[in-house]
Order: sequence, then structure tokens, then C-alpha cells
Amino acid sequence: MNKQIKKSSLSRRDFLRVGGIVAASLLTSRCQSLKLTPTESMPLSISKASVAIGKVRTYDRAAIESQIQTLIDQLGGLGDVVKPGNSVAIKPNLTGGVSSGLLNGIPAEESYVTHPEVVRALVKQVQAAGAKEVFIVEAVYEWESYSMWGYEEIAKDLGVTLIDLNGSKPYSDFAEISVGANSHIYKTFTVNQILKDVDVFMSVSKMKNHDLAGITHTMKNLYGLVPYRLYRLNDQDKYRSEFHGTGTETRARLPRIIVDINRARPINFSLIDGIKTTQGGEGPWIKSLAPIEPGILIAGKNPVATDSVATAVMGHDPTGDYPNSPFVRADNHIKLAAQAGLGTNRLEEIEVLGSQISEVKTQFVPAP
Repeated sequence: MNKQIKKSSLSRRDFLRVGGIVAASLLTSRCQSLKLTPTESMPLSISKASVAIGKVRTYDRAAIESQIQTLIDQLGGLGDVVKPGNSVAIKPNLTGGVSSGLLNGIPAEESYVTHPEVVRALVKQVQAAGAKEVFIVEAVYEWESYSMWGYEEIAKDLGVTLIDLNGSKPYSDFAEISVGANSHIYKTFTVNQILKDVDVFMSVSKMKNHDLAGITHTMKNLYGLVPYRLYRLNDQDKYRSEFHGTGTETRARLPRIIVDINRARPINFSLIDGIKTTQGGEGPWIKSLAPIEPGILIAGKNPVATDSVATAVMGHDPTGDYPNSPFVRADNHIKLAAQAGLGTNRLEEIEVLGSQISEVKTQFVPAP
């Protein structure tokens, strides 16, 4: 939406844009004085990463759409993420599938999987930004995850294509994506070709604890990019057991694979559903799972910063590490991602827009 701006003043968005240009200029000048290129040896951030937090208590469609519009506006719009004619893939977190059951009779969408109204609102924003094609992608445990949890309705209403990442369709075979130099565990991942073909990739997660990883937000959500049957230790496993490894391997292996897969398929926009969710674990198969209602949405263009803010909102320290809570069974993948140069996990290096962390902090009880 184009708005008229008085010549005598700058809008917040223009102010931030000018600030970014000035910061980039300062960075270039400083690097030249040191005879370095900006990407070689200097820190990623002279200007702070931005993450927006908004309060919303229900999954009312109008309320969700309004809040996500506000979050995106606070972040400067989607123009630097989605270009006219782009193809966009959006990955929700539909972990476990419909056979996992319910938590105390609460709908899965209001407890442990991404609510379809959050994804619907983001799809509309992406389409308004000029996207030509939009795909909702997930390695679903069964197609009913899409139909029973409201995603087929989104596809029908908004012309979105649903993709099951456990298979290669609509392509004839899977593709390989490279992690790049200095990978931790895997050098490549086998994925549906759509993840290579799209111009933009977005992760829309549920704000939750995780039994093994401690917390699960937009970066951990990428575990569901690969077909589970190709990453099993044996044919009887119904999950990516190879990612976990055996025995004491899990502590180091699992978080480093999270970093590897985020390097192989980088996230261009992160959105976290923290309206109604769970604490104590990631799904009904965890006995300590309990409902909690923080009443918030969190968005950002850098997944490390976004997940760090979400972790802090949960009452956890995003710079903490094993064996400190909530990272009691594995190393902190957010910290590892920051060390790999994917973003910052230090709150002092993040500009929080909208509601502040202190206003919305809701203490989560992690998996025991």
C-alpha cells in the first residue's frame, strides 16, 4: 500500500531504511580502512537485527490478519523478501500427524501444531507482495494432517499448492541440497526439488519446548524438510532416527544437524505462533506436555534472532547451553547457529519492535 509522506519528515520505515544505508556505508568504509571485504572478517551486524512481537489472544481470522500485517509493517514490509513473480514455500510445523492424538481434548492446532489461520494470513501477505506461486510444504505423517488441520481449505481458498515433502511429487525424483563448507554432520540433504526451485522460503513454527532440543522454533522446524524414511537407522522407525543417532550421540548430533539443514535451505522469513501452545515438550507423546497461552506472534527476517527472542519470551536464555535448562539433553542449536554466522542470539544485538520481551514473557516449564 502506497502512502503519502510529508516532505518535512521521515516515516519510521524510511528512517530505518536510511539508517541501514548509513550503517552499510560505515561498514564498507571501516572494512576498506582495514583492507577487508564486508563479508570476510567483520561482524554481521553493525545495525541490529529486527524482530517484531505482537499480542493476540485468539485465532480469530481478522485479529490474526491485522496483527501479522502490523508485524510485517514494523519489519519494513516484505519488499526485500518477496519480489513480484517470485515463488514462495511456507513450512508450518505439523509434527506427529493426526494419529498422535490430543492434549486434554484441545485441538492440535491450539496446542502443538501451527494454526492454519496464522499460515493463511501470511499467505495473503505474500500474495499481496506479488508472489506468483505459493506452496505450503511439510513432510506430513499422513495427508490427513493437511485436510483435518485446515490446510486444504487454505489451498482451495487462496490457490496455494500443498506439497508432501516425504515424496518427490510433482517431480520425478528427489534433489540434493548442499550445506556448503564447514558442515557439521551432513554435507548434503535429500529433499523434494521444490525446495531448490522456489525463490523464497518461510518457516512458520509453533512456540514450544522440545524433549531433546530444549526448544523448537523456526530453525528446528526444518527437521521436517527431509523425507523421514531416508533418514532412519532401521526400517521400523517412524521418525528420523538417524538424525538423533544412538546413545550419547544425540547431545551433539541433533543440534548440529539443525544448523546444517538451515545452511542448506536458508530461511528468508520467520513467523512463530505463540498464541496457544504447549510447554514441557513438543507433542502428546511427551508425558510432561501441558497447555499454555502466551497470546503472541513473533516475526523476523533472521531466524537466529527471531528464535532467540522467542526463547527469551519463554523465560529461557538463548545464550545458555547444555546442561542448563532448557538444553538438558542437547547443545543449544541457536548458539551453534550464531557461531556459524547465521545470525545473533544476543538480545542486546536485536532490536525488538512492537511489544517488548518483558511485557509478554511467559515462563515455560521445559521437558524434565
